[in-house]
Amino acid sequence: MYLIKFNFMKTTKLIRYALCVAVLAAFGLVSCEQLETYSIDAPSDLQSRIDSIADAKASVNTGDTTYLNIITPIVGAEDNSSGWNTVVSDYFGIPTNKLLHLEFVNHGSGVNNWNNWNLAVANMDDRDADGFEQYFVLRSDAYGWGNDDFDLGLVSQDYPDTDGDDDIWNDFRETMQGAYVTLEIDHSVTGNAFVTAVAEGTNGTVLTMTYQQPVSATADIYAYLITDGSWFEMKEAYLLPSEITVVEDVAPVSISVTGTPEFVEIGNEDFWGNAVATVTYADGSSEEVDTTDITFSVIPDMTTLGEKTVIVAYNKTKQGELSEPVTTLYTLEVTNSVTALEVTTLPNITEYYFYTDTMDIIFNTRGLVVTATYSDGTTGVLSNESLQFSTIPAAEGAQEAVISYVGATNTVTTTCPLTLTKGIGQVGAYDFSTGWWTQFSEDYAVPSGESTTIKMYAYSNGVNNWNSPSTILRKADMTEYGVVRMDNFGWGDGYATSTNTNDWNFDIFGASISGSLIEITVTNNGDNTADIRYDVTYATGETHFQEYAGITVDSSDLNTAIVLEGSYIVIVE
Repeated sequence: MYLIKFNFMKTTKLIRYALCVAVLAAFGLVSCEQLETYSIDAPSDLQSRIDSIADAKASVNTGDTTYLNIITPIVGAEDNSSGWNTVVSDYFGIPTNKLLHLEFVNHGSGVNNWNNWNLAVANMDDRDADGFEQYFVLRSDAYGWGNDDFDLGLVSQDYPDTDGDDDIWNDFRETMQGAYVTLEIDHSVTGNAFVTAVAEGTNGTVLTMTYQQPVSATADIYAYLITDGSWFEMKEAYLLPSEITVVEDVAPVSISVTGTPEFVEIGNEDFWGNAVATVTYADGSSEEVDTTDITFSVIPDMTTLGEKTVIVAYNKTKQGELSEPVTTLYTLEVTNSVTALEVTTLPNITEYYFYTDTMDIIFNTRGLVVTATYSDGTTGVLSNESLQFSTIPAAEGAQEAVISYVGATNTVTTTCPLTLTKGIGQVGAYDFSTGWWTQFSEDYAVPSGESTTIKMYAYSNGVNNWNSPSTILRKADMTEYGVVRMDNFGWGDGYATSTNTNDWNFDIFGASISGSLIEITVTNNGDNTADIRYDVTYATGETHFQEYAGITVDSSDLNTAIVLEGSYIVIVE
């Protein structure tokens, strides 16, 4: 009896305990669902504690794998309106000897190849911080740029032509819509970053791209994604041990030389001058090599007249070990001494525009032909590379550029006549040293339903297409709608809605900028859209245009300004 009673009492207690737990759980559920109706007396740092716990759980180290917290799961506007570099992902740090693994879904407008993911690798995790520098930017369409170590020849891809029309890029744009992308950036102890990008499209096509470049061997590097008419759904981020401990050495496969002299005066033994040798290696990379590492297997006789052949050889691997040599050759003419110079064809630019007189103007020699008279009475055209040119005084009226030939025993000069005209404003320095986003024109208001035209002459270092004037559209408070370049490129939320047309010949674009008359017309359509048109007349008289139509703006608050780099403009109207 006692035993039975004891068990019954024990069972009753257990039942009551279970009921209490159930009731408390029910109250707990109600409280979670209606949390906003209650006030909790919690420590003031509760949220920071929660965040730190979440970060700790996200950055779990499970042996070889360290999972990273993704703070921004959606990168960019989901309507693809985020323009170039307007939105970036989290910064993911990669210590030496670690590999960063990222997974995300790519979305883009599908308009251009570059309206997809873009990867940047930098030295810091804040692009607005002092000292921030990018090692490189790699686009998903197998293109990119970077510091002096960047080598486009090391970007490789296997993008297929899936529809058989001999155009891989229309297939690429289709595959990238909704593609699942895996990016791996291996920060090797060798002081290199190795990138492998694999995109699997919803159509089953797999695209693979690789790249490698030197980075710091000791300091952390940072990777992040950049929008350009695109957005990304971030899925995974974690670190693994590096897979590369040794970089395989590669042999040279070819050598080329540029800037070699065409003519050398008899008695002058310098047959190399200011030439540059570039070696290409078996991995597709190339680099300029020091003259001390070059050997000349055939040295010309510079004591006799006539055409001479020089054979150049290089015999080192990428890591400096001895290898089988690669060779090339060039020819030059040994001539009599130069006794006189004459400008036989004027340069393309004979009238320069200027505004400030704080420094001299660089003389543009494009189109210039200088003929030499030699000591034996013969004549011949000298290359501009064999001549020296003075700058032009920044003063209104007739001016001259001094042209010199420095021979073995004497220096001969002539002059080129020029005319200088003063403008009403200027953006950029005469020596092309102006950096991007450092100098601007004044802001010009563009009233609703009206157009504003800025007329200018442009001068450029001729290195890149973008060393030319860019146009900013913005509000009075400096909030930007968009920025467009002269070479059919732009960014910004407003730019994302534009339609671009032009008739450029990009083969000659960069070299033709200097001396161009450019009229930039900004039209406020009055319907919260604006158009921009460049009408360009090269110094040769050839004409071209660039137009952007339908940029989204606030028609009640529209201003425009000019910005540039590696160039300058003189505003004349």
